[in-house]
Amino acid sequence: MIHGILPRQAGRPRARRASRILLALSAMAALLGIDVPDPASVPPLGVTVGARPGTAADRVGALFAGGLDGGHFCTAAVVRSEGHDVIATAAHCLDRPDNTFFAPGYRDGEAPYGVWRLTDVFVAPGWRDGEDPDADIAFATLAPLDDARIEDVVGGFPVAGQQPGTVPVTVVGYPSTRETPLSCTNAAELFSSTQRRIDCPDLSGGTSGSPWLVAGELAGVLGGYEGGGTVPEVSYSAVMGERARALYREASAPGAFALAAPASG
Repeated sequence: MIHGILPRQAGRPRARRASRILLALSAMAALLGIDVPDPASVPPLGVTVGARPGTAADRVGALFAGGLDGGHFCTAAVVRSEGHDVIATAAHCLDRPDNTFFAPGYRDGEAPYGVWRLTDVFVAPGWRDGEDPDADIAFATLAPLDDARIEDVVGGFPVAGQQPGTVPVTVVGYPSTRETPLSCTNAAELFSSTQRRIDCPDLSGGTSGSPWLVAGELAGVLGGYEGGGTVPEVSYSAVMGERARALYREASAPGAFALAAPASG
């Protein structure tokens, strides 16, 4: 676990700093629709809670095999794009794009914003050629639904530039054993020059691809080292470096060419 995020130390400067951190986390919680008793309080750092419906939480959804009856196996999030049609997830979640569907805001068997079909998938050559964990960030475009585009329906997260090594991060994702999303905020730290880690419980199978949000911007997705982690208490994300941002720009451009390998099986 990460300790000393808000150390108890006498002195007004430290107290003022702690107050500012709490206010910032409270604002983040309100933005992401986390279940908290009131807008002035947030769950303790590193505690996983249910994420209630809200403007930002509804931009996150579950990936399904073949449709809602196929079960959800990963998480994805809508990001801003020129075509208003792009989601971000982990590259290892997109092995079968022709049979993958996205349900933003999914809860208890219901898809309030519809079920969206993937069209093109964008993965880096490092993932396509050798499943490099540092390239385990991917983007996909979605077909319109009832003449609407996904970003026009639920909005989208901006994609952040490269972030400092240690930052407060909120992860929102769908464990495959649950029908509602979970959320956790904690300080993420560099595990290596190309990977970050975060200590949050209960982020089990199905949360791969979950957005890592820094001040409302997507700064990574759950994946990378160990496929995102082999225990639910510790998760990883490849650093959102220039390679990933270039991939995002390619996916975002209208008429972009997909880099995905053909669907297997």
